[in-house]
Amino acid sequence: MKSVKNHFSLVIALLSILFSIQAFFIIDRSIEAYKTNLANIYSVIAVSKKPLANSDILSINKLIAGVQELSPDAVIEKFSSDMTSENRELLKNTLPKFYKLSLAYYPTPQEVKKLRSDLLNSSNITKVEDFSYAHDTTYKLLLLFKNVVALFAFVVFVVTVLLIMKELKIWQYKHNERMTIMGFFGAALWLRSAVLFRLAIVDALIASFLAFGMFIYLSSSPWLIDQFSNIGIKIVIFNPIDDFLFLLSIAISISILLAFLIVLGHKEEA
Repeated sequence: MKSVKNHFSLVIALLSILFSIQAFFIIDRSIEAYKTNLANIYSVIAVSKKPLANSDILSINKLIAGVQELSPDAVIEKFSSDMTSENRELLKNTLPKFYKLSLAYYPTPQEVKKLRSDLLNSSNITKVEDFSYAHDTTYKLLLLFKNVVALFAFVVFVVTVLLIMKELKIWQYKHNERMTIMGFFGAALWLRSAVLFRLAIVDALIASFLAFGMFIYLSSSPWLIDQFSNIGIKIVIFNPIDDFLFLLSIAISISILLAFLIVLGHKEEA
């Protein structure tokens, strides 16, 4: 019964690490997808004294992906209902040109500042509206959320690693007498510690396959898919090949490394 309990504790600890890692991946993918959506709706307005070719504006900064000239007709129509057509045309020709600039991706605040500077350095552009306050607030919120999740994953990782080391030490003490006797008869260190490494690898495999089943279920969960749809994003929650192989390698690497450290500690004590 104690053997099963030790196995269970080690598997749960490894599963916690794998869950926190995959949760971080999901959050990171969600943020990147959301930033892509924001890039599609976020734009910069540039005001020019005279008409500019799209190619001239695109060459100012590589962040600019598209240019659309904004027609002043709606504004003129609103404020000049009693004007003659000639006066309206004259007013239209004297107004500055407004350009809506779409961006290749959702930029950082520093990239927005550089874009603004590059645009204003152009001799023909007189004003730039980058909506920097709203942009900076949104970007900082996304960054804060990502950092909080990363911190949480790190704390879970540290705590569970300590728990795994404790469980492996328990197994070491259980087999200490057998390992010592084998040492007296000249058995190699790896042979004496075979049970510990076997435990570590088996539990890593169990935890990895449990994580696989759990995330396969979550990735097809209608409730979770609806939550992402509600914020307008669609992501890969769990890649059955790439994500699973990564989680499997993490679980096995952590288990073998910690088992190796336990064995080295036993050797030093001996």
